[in-house]
Amino acid sequence: MIERVRGLAVILVVLATGVFIGSAVSQWKPLPEAQRPDVVGQNPVMRPLGRVRVEVLNAGGAESMARRATDLLRDSGFDVVYFGNADRFGDDSTVVVDRTGDLDAARAVADVLGARSVRAEPDSNLYLDVTVLLGREWTPRGREAPEGEGSGPWWDLRRLFR
Repeated sequence: MIERVRGLAVILVVLATGVFIGSAVSQWKPLPEAQRPDVVGQNPVMRPLGRVRVEVLNAGGAESMARRATDLLRDSGFDVVYFGNADRFGDDSTVVVDRTGDLDAARAVADVLGARSVRAEPDSNLYLDVTVLLGREWTPRGREAPEGEGSGPWWDLRRLFR
C-alpha cells in the first residue's frame, strides 16, 4: 500500500513539474507576427522620439493647471519628471521650450497641449528635454477645464489623491 502511495506521489510530482516547465517555456515563446500588439500605432507621438522628459510649470496662475497638463502629457506617453509653479505668474500664452536641441520633441509636446509657441533654449545643466510654461489661457484640448476637486470621470482614481 505504501509503495502505491509513493508511486502516485512521484507521478503527481512529475506531472506538476511538467506543467510548471511547460508554462514557463510557453511564456518565452515570441508571439507570431500577426498576433504582436501594434505598440507604434498606439502612440504615434513616441515612436520616433523615444523617452521625452518634460517639466511642466504653471506660469498662468490658475489653480491645478500644471497637474492637468501633466495628466494629459502622461496619458500621451511623455515622462513628466516635475510639475509645479513657475518663478512668476501672469503669462498669457503657453510656451514650450526645447532644452536639448531636439525641436521635434518640443513640437510633439506642443501638439499634445495645443500650444503654438515653441522655442529652443538648450541647457545641458538640466536633466530634461522640454520645459512647458503654461499661460493663463491654456485649457486641456478636447476636455472642459475641471471646476472643482470632484470633476473628471468617475473611474479616474487619481482625482482622489490630489
